[in-house]
Order: sequence, then C-alpha cells, then structure tokens
Amino acid sequence: MAKLIYTGIMSLDGYTADAAGRFDWSMPDEEVHGFINDLERPVGTYLLGRHMYEVMSVWEDMSLSGEPPVIRDYAKIWRAADKIVYSTTLASPSTANTRIERDFDAGAILALKEAAERDMSIGGTMLAAQAIKAGLVDEFRLLLTPIVVGGGKQYLPDGVGLALELLDEHRFGNGVVYLRYARRT
Repeated sequence: MAKLIYTGIMSLDGYTADAAGRFDWSMPDEEVHGFINDLERPVGTYLLGRHMYEVMSVWEDMSLSGEPPVIRDYAKIWRAADKIVYSTTLASPSTANTRIERDFDAGAILALKEAAERDMSIGGTMLAAQAIKAGLVDEFRLLLTPIVVGGGKQYLPDGVGLALELLDEHRFGNGVVYLRYARRT
C-alpha cells in the first residue's frame, strides 16, 4: 500500500502562510529545493486543494530557459505526476495528468492508497486537515523555516491529537530544519 505524505514548509510557529496569506518567507534556497526535489521524486500522485493547485500549476507551463537545475528538475517532477484536485468551484484542470473531484471521500482516498504503486502526497492545509482527521496521513514531512510569523494558515489542524515517531531529520546551512515523522498506529 502506498503512503499518503503531507509535506509542508512552515514557520517555526507552525504556519504555512502568514496572516496576510504571504509565504514568500518560505521560498527554499537551492540546497533546500534540491532536497525537496528528492523527497518528491518518488511521489506518483498529488492530492491538492484548489488553492494549492492554483499556486502549484505555474510549474506546468513555466519557461525553464535560464532556470537553475533544481528548478528544471522540480518542473519535470511536477509535470510527470498525476494530480487530483479537490474543488467544488474549479470548472476544469489547467494541467496535464489532472482530474477534479468535487468531494473529499476518505474511502475513495483509502482505495487509491491501496491501489497505488507509488506514494501519494497531499497539499493544501484544508484538504490535509480532512485527511489527517480521517486518519489517512501516514507521514508528516516538515521543513521548519527560522521565522515566526505570528499567525496565518496552520500546517496542522486544531482539535487533532497524533502520536508520531521521528524517522529522519536534517539541518540546512540557511537554518531550515527538516523533520520526518510517521503516524503511530
């Protein structure tokens, strides 16, 4: 069975975007970006909320001329993966290998995990919150950025308790810390 992985770049106080919705403070440098590429390379399917999909869809058609190797590498990873977007408002996808689902269905996602040959990634705090509450997320991969933003979009939802086991950790030269946890069952 494939794992469902929730990866996020977040502030030290637990936010993926600040109170104004900005996340420019979380942009990875080349070292961190290369590391993220290696994390994402084995992923076969992205499950995305509408907003996260709209942010990430720039990778589909972005000009790679003159871009550094880590950017070109990530664009290839993004373009090759299947994408499932959960949205009640998006009329049609703007990227290849993409389908839209209107409703979050925990049973359907469990069936996807059971059938998938490659791991799956979930993105978007609201969609991830539903999957976390349904007990579907197997791993949490956090990239902690050395900044405190004071509020905004939380990486983890309120009202959920989880027992986790630390699987891996890594420190980067820019102060970012990577933590990988598995959900204890």
